[in-house]
Amino acid sequence: MEIIKKSNEKLVWSALEYEERDRNPDWFWALGIIVVTSSIAAIIFENYFFAVLLILSGILLGFFAIKKPDVVTYELNSRGLMIRNRLYPYENIKSFWVQEAKPTLFIHSERAFMPIISMPIDETIIADIHSIMLSKNIAEVEMKEHAAEKIMEVLGF
Repeated sequence: MEIIKKSNEKLVWSALEYEERDRNPDWFWALGIIVVTSSIAAIIFENYFFAVLLILSGILLGFFAIKKPDVVTYELNSRGLMIRNRLYPYENIKSFWVQEAKPTLFIHSERAFMPIISMPIDETIIADIHSIMLSKNIAEVEMKEHAAEKIMEVLGF
């Protein structure tokens, strides 16, 4: 994580898109065995579409498992929160929460699909984020990681 620019009206930092994990060959063998046996079971029950869906899902899962994470740039400026080149204006942000244990910023936006956005932050900018968000009259409401994210983390994703 890198803090690029820090001032009273602008805070820019960058972080990896997701936490990179080293997966040993056993993980890929387990994925392959699960996909193949599930596909065979689907074929036995004459559900060919599901078998194809399982195979494609397994291939995509393997592809994303070896993909390296991109570096994402985040910016809190006078207009709102910019993630890459997408702006979330302060008017569209309902609330925020800064988790200090594993430094993460949670934003609750007005989006219908995936309204809660989480992004990693450095612990040195927590106070700056608080002051910027509170100065824009954004409510501070406690938020946590979604249970599905915790399950995926345990499974090695």
